[in-house]
Amino acid sequence: MSRVTSAHGNGQRDGLPPVPSIPLADDRTIAAADQSIGALVKDATTHLSTLVRAEVELAKSEVAREVKKGVKGSVFGIVALVIALYSSFFFFFALAELLADLGLWRSLAFGLVFILMLAFAFLFGFLGYKKFRAVRAPQKTIDSVKETAAALRNRGSDEPRANG
Repeated sequence: MSRVTSAHGNGQRDGLPPVPSIPLADDRTIAAADQSIGALVKDATTHLSTLVRAEVELAKSEVAREVKKGVKGSVFGIVALVIALYSSFFFFFALAELLADLGLWRSLAFGLVFILMLAFAFLFGFLGYKKFRAVRAPQKTIDSVKETAAALRNRGSDEPRANG
């Protein structure tokens, strides 16, 4: 189980906003045996609601961070598409004509410019691919949900059940 933090300290080091948390110990002086069933159900409902809100907030913040990485990667992809489709037509056409004027066959000059354009498209496409590969699943949220499910499963098996 990972470390548990209070609502005052979580999210400060990794850029995530603080989220509500469930207290690990009840500060009230009334013992659980003295409380009514309704009060216990109310407390359990409140804690479950806080837990669900905290899980949703964590998921939102992690997904937002991963989406930002994806947007950065898509910028490189867009650049690659622009170069591959439009290829700065006039610049490359002039370059091919310059090569032809330098003594290359005209078809060879245009072929070399085409290969240069593909090399730039490949470069930006590769950079975009690397950025997309950096996008990861919201691992903290997944781990937290697994821990919560395990804790709820274990808590339910430790308590005696009333047969009736």
